[in-house]
Amino acid sequence: MKLIRIVLVVLLFVSAAVSADYSRDQAMTVAHLNGIDVAYTSVGDINAPSVLMIMGLTGSHRVWREDFINGLAAAGYHIILFDNRDTGESARLDALGEPAVWWQWLKNTAGFKVDGPYSLDDMAADSIAVLDALDIEKAHIVGASMGGMIAQIVAAEYPQRTASLVSIMSSTGARHLPRSERRGENGREGMTEAELHDLGFHLEAVPRQLTAIYASGDRSEQVRTIGVPTLVLHGEDDTVLPVAHGLHTHELITGSTYISYPGMGHRLPPELLSTFVSEMTNHFSAAAEAVTEVNPQELSDEIQLP
Repeated sequence: MKLIRIVLVVLLFVSAAVSADYSRDQAMTVAHLNGIDVAYTSVGDINAPSVLMIMGLTGSHRVWREDFINGLAAAGYHIILFDNRDTGESARLDALGEPAVWWQWLKNTAGFKVDGPYSLDDMAADSIAVLDALDIEKAHIVGASMGGMIAQIVAAEYPQRTASLVSIMSSTGARHLPRSERRGENGREGMTEAELHDLGFHLEAVPRQLTAIYASGDRSEQVRTIGVPTLVLHGEDDTVLPVAHGLHTHELITGSTYISYPGMGHRLPPELLSTFVSEMTNHFSAAAEAVTEVNPQELSDEIQLP
């Protein structure tokens, strides 16, 4: 049965790539949420289960590949994409200044409190505000890199809004984890300024978003509280967030599933996108089935009437 499901997902993925419904150039809605302008868009049946996609450091929703998003939508999901604060078509917060990254890193390394213009908690609240704007009660939360950190916070702090979590090439921020080697694996090296602009990167936001990561510190105890179905995906050749970061996330979240990919660095390789669609949609389906397996009669039997 699982093999049949995988084959169907791959066929849907190929079909979506040929006749795409989603284009990264499609119009976005800009709403004033949490005191700032946040841009979002969506693809797929509005009545289907929703999936909220959260991108990483300074990357806009345009970084998600069109065939990947269309593959998820073709599998029967309503996909919501938005630009984090300080990037893409959302509010650029240059007026908040540029923190000295080296100083914030030093304070974080020494265990001192790091203060920044905004926090990962603020960005998690932005994610929930997008769901509110669309009148969506619950969604599968998917995040990559820094977006995975934000997604973890959403799952921990807003479990009632989280159908499941997918944490991709991300981290708990635990201090014992290996540091980044940063050998050209962040997905931006080799790209021209025009290409970066086309993908919605706002590089001026890097110091502010890095400071937000440093300020969040070690989130291990928060991640440990995550109780929603969780899928952790990580590249075995990731040098920005080495594989130990993904393993630690998996170890802390009871019942989570961990999948690693040989040859994958800190980016989503095009040749693996159909695999990601299959793994993620299987995960979404399993999470939904786990909810429906709860017997309403058993719940009523536990209610003690006076």
